[in-house]
Amino acid sequence: MDFALYLVTDRWVVRRPLVDSVEECLGAGLRAVQLREKDLPVRDLLGLASPLREATRRHGARLLVNDRADVAFAVEADGVQRTHDSLPVAALRAVAPPGFLIGASVHSLDEAREAAGQGADFLVFGPVFETPSKRAYGPPQGIESLRRVAAQVAAPVIAIGGITPGRTREVLKAGATGVAVISAILGAERPAEATKAFLDALGRA
Repeated sequence: MDFALYLVTDRWVVRRPLVDSVEECLGAGLRAVQLREKDLPVRDLLGLASPLREATRRHGARLLVNDRADVAFAVEADGVQRTHDSLPVAALRAVAPPGFLIGASVHSLDEAREAAGQGADFLVFGPVFETPSKRAYGPPQGIESLRRVAAQVAAPVIAIGGITPGRTREVLKAGATGVAVISAILGAERPAEATKAFLDALGRA
């Protein structure tokens, strides 16, 4: 993988228009964005994906779309983030163009094994720590669960859920190859500075 910091969008936590905030983060060195606005109708999601695709291209960054492979294909995004409601990884791979990234969101070791076995390029595992945005997915998994998943699957594992720059070293030590972040960056007063803090913690500044 060519990125360790994975920004997941949530237009409800940003203090400015979402595209402007993401552009600021890209300018600070961010290299991967997941468009995740699950409540938007598909036309509105496409309307948001297009300027984000332009912004990520300008900065040489990756754009992935949560769940909606059709939107990802339409804007020529770099990949799709599969959820438990999405097509199976193997089915997505069958229709994806060469080089198209398929990430899989997983919440257990069994889910991680299944997604990795079907050819997911990377896994997003969590929630590792307590965070309001991930309460619907159950209690925090904790560092030891992250450690078990990272040790038992071949695919790179990105940790999500309550991640801060101060916790980044801990999740990397547990075997994660990167971190996924929502409010710790987009909810910050200065998203670019928050991005740089994570990149510093990841050794990617």
